[in-house]
Amino acid sequence: MPTKITIVYDNPTDPAAFEADYPASLELARKLPGLERLESAKVWPKEDGTETPAYRTLDLYFADYDAASAAVAGPEAAEFFPTVFALGEAGLKALFSDIEQ
Repeated sequence: MPTKITIVYDNPTDPAAFEADYPASLELARKLPGLERLESAKVWPKEDGTETPAYRTLDLYFADYDAASAAVAGPEAAEFFPTVFALGEAGLKALFSDIEQ
């Protein structure tokens, strides 16, 4: 079954710094073995001006759970994930999910 890894970034303390460093992290993500598709999204601001529940999401798509698991265990992941955690200094969630449809 197709699998995706989703990274949900909390609102950063310095959005401008986050945005400056984010493209380099995406380039490293694109090097993960077995990656079939990458989808990056920025959460819309709330109309009432209150803080959004998250800042950005990143979805990494793989053929199956084994491919996703292998991708996060290799040397490419060793380069990519430190950038994820640096960008997620305000907090993040990472999820492995089966894609049902």
